[in-house]
Amino acid sequence: MEEYDKIVDNLRENLKDCEYVLIGIGAEWGKAKESDVKEAYRALYRLTEGKDYFIVTTVTDGRIFQSPLNAERITAPCGNVNWFQCRDACTKDIWEKDEIADGLCPHCKAPLIGNTIEAEHYIEEGYLPGWNRYREWLAGTLNRRLLVLELGEGFKTPTVIRWPFEKTVFFNRKAQMYRVNAKLAQVSEEIRERAVPVAVDSLEFIVKCADK
Repeated sequence: MEEYDKIVDNLRENLKDCEYVLIGIGAEWGKAKESDVKEAYRALYRLTEGKDYFIVTTVTDGRIFQSPLNAERITAPCGNVNWFQCRDACTKDIWEKDEIADGLCPHCKAPLIGNTIEAEHYIEEGYLPGWNRYREWLAGTLNRRLLVLELGEGFKTPTVIRWPFEKTVFFNRKAQMYRVNAKLAQVSEEIRERAVPVAVDSLEFIVKCADK
């Protein structure tokens, strides 16, 4: 417990000192119950208040967009169940929940389904505006004091968060990383000197870090 408290204190200090904060949110947050998720997002909001941050999430439940966090600073490349697309992908149009009353594609009358990577024909246009904002933001963090906070991400889609985040830390010598995951907190040898593995539940960790 003493070592855990040291990690929390260390992260708080690095958060004060950094110029940018890159956050990745993964499967642990998608599996957590509603009350825990709401509390964790509120804690993350308190931690990032006043900081220049961007969030990448592979969670598709859309709950992050109902949190106090700035939606313009979030990208969800795996989609969002609150966005809808044509099942047959006859159009690249994306609709929000309840925007189409009968739930049928206005173009071909096929059913509308969730705009997520689970779709047989996933329409990527839904997330691309946020992804482009993220890429532009990330380019500005090179050789700046960057805090990378990866929360609960596994290996289902490692090309979205885990591997790119490691690459970012590898090339930015001023970056510090915390990989928080109850079961998959290991970090690669290439970044071990500037990356801290934290083998605890990432939602509990964020709540603890936000407590004054």
